[in-house]
Amino acid sequence: MEKVQIKVNDNGSLRVTGEFELIDAEGNVIPSKKIASLCRCGLSQKKPFCDASHKGKFESCVRAEQML
Repeated sequence: MEKVQIKVNDNGSLRVTGEFELIDAEGNVIPSKKIASLCRCGLSQKKPFCDASHKGKFESCVRAEQML
């Protein structure tokens, strides 16, 4: 199985790439492809997927802590 990658986009979505399964709170599978952008701003009309509603309304630039 290939490794799943989740990229935190600056001021935007979580970009998921690879073989994964997306499941709602009740255990139902949400149909998705091998690449998906997940909303993290809460403004999308297509949740859990991003529809770019965040443009100009959401700021978040996450960086990994540097290990010394």
